Amino acid sequence: MNNPSNAVQPSSIELPPEADAAVAIVRKLVDAGHTALLAGGCVRDLLLGHPPQDYDVATSARPEQIVQLFRNTRLVGAQFGVVLVRKRRRWVEVATFRWDGPYLDGRRPSKVVFSDAREDALRRDFTVNGMFFDPLAGQVIDYVGGQPDLRAGVIRAIGEPSARFEEDHLRLLRAVRFAARLNFPIEPRTFAALREHAPQLTKVAVERVRDELERMLSHANRAKAFDLLHQAGLLPFLWPKATWSEQQVAAAKALLARLPAEARFEPAFAVLVLDRPVPDIHNIARALTFSNDEREDVAWLVEHQRDLDDPASIPLSKLKRLMAHRALGDLRQLALARWAGDPAAAAWPYALQARLAAIPPEAVQPPPLVTGDDLTASGIPPGPVYKEVLDALYTRQLDLELLTRDAALAAMDDLLRERGLLK
Repeated sequence: MNNPSNAVQPSSIELPPEADAAVAIVRKLVDAGHTALLAGGCVRDLLLGHPPQDYDVATSARPEQIVQLFRNTRLVGAQFGVVLVRKRRRWVEVATFRWDGPYLDGRRPSKVVFSDAREDALRRDFTVNGMFFDPLAGQVIDYVGGQPDLRAGVIRAIGEPSARFEEDHLRLLRAVRFAARLNFPIEPRTFAALREHAPQLTKVAVERVRDELERMLSHANRAKAFDLLHQAGLLPFLWPKATWSEQQVAAAKALLARLPAEARFEPAFAVLVLDRPVPDIHNIARALTFSNDEREDVAWLVEHQRDLDDPASIPLSKLKRLMAHRALGDLRQLALARWAGDPAAAAWPYALQARLAAIPPEAVQPPPLVTGDDLTASGIPPGPVYKEVLDALYTRQLDLELLTRDAALAAMDDLLRERGLLK
C-alpha cells in the first residue's frame, strides 16, 4: 500500500462478535491477494470504545473481483466501486479504494478512479471518519490525522474545508450530526466554511436532509444538534421558506433538552414546529418526504400538545381517544418535557398516570353500540349526517352515558328527530 511509516500504528482494538462477518470478508480478500481493511465510522467508534452500527470494508479489489470471490452479493453502486456482500447473516458494504473526480452537482463525483487506501482516505469528509483498521495485523492506518483529532475531540474536514462542503453539500448536516453525537466541537476553519456554505443545503435532495434530521433528532444529544444547526446558519434552509425567530429557537432548544434520551424522531420534530399552524406542518412534512404516519403523528402531537395539561379535567371520551392513538407515548413525553422544571406541576405526572391507569384497556376503544347500518335501516340516506350522529353517539358511549345498544338506538332516534330526519 506504500504507507508512510507514521500512518500505520499498532492498536489494542478488541473486535466484538458483530465484526466477525466483516473480518471474514477481509480475510478472504487478503487470501486472494488483495488489500482489505475496515473503514470509516466503524474504526472511529471502535477507537472510542463505542459499538459500531455497522462495519464497512475498503479494498483494492475491483467490483467484478469482489463478485467473483463471494457467492451472495448485490451491486448497489458498482460505478462507485460499492458491493454488498452477505456473510454470516449480515450484509457488509465492500467498496473499492477510489479517488473522486470533480463534483458537479454537490452530491456525486463526475467520475471515479480506482486507487489506493491513501487516496481513498483523502477523498472522505472528516478526519475522524477517514481512518482504516487492519483487523488481521491489529493496526490503525491513518493518513488524515484522525487519531489526534479523536483524542482531542474535534470534528475537522479532511484537507480544505470549503472544498469538502462544495463537493457534497450533505456534509453540512453530517458535520453537525457527528459533532452533536460525539459531543465534539467543530474545528474553527471547518465551522467557518460550514457557515459560508449553509445556503447550499437547499441543493440537497430533501430525502437526504430528512434522513440526517432523523438521525440528529432521534439521538440523546438532539438539543446540541439543534443548537449547532442554529449557530451554523442552517435552520432557514432545512425546508422551503423556513423562518425562525430567536424566541422559537430558544424554546425549541430548551424543550429538546428536556425530552427523554429515548424519544423518537416524531416528538422531537414536533418540538421544532409546535407553534406553527397544523396545515403548515403538513406542508413541511410533505416537503421533507415524511411517511404518512410520520406526518400525521407530528401534526397530531402539535394539535394535541396541551390536551394532557390538566389530567383531572380531561373528559373521559377525550382521554380515551388520546389513549387509542399510537402516538400517546410521544404526547406524554412532550407534555413531560413542557412541564419539567415547573415546581407547580410536580404532582402532574402522578395525576396523569392515575387517570390513565383507571381506564381498563378494553374500555379505551370499545366496539360502537351503533353503526352506519343502523342509520341505513332507519331509512336515512348516506351523507355527512352519518359522521355527525355516529361521532356524537360514540362520544356518549366513551363517556359511559350510553351503556347498552337499546339505549344507544334510542339516543340515535332522538338525534335524528332533532335534525328533522325522523318522525
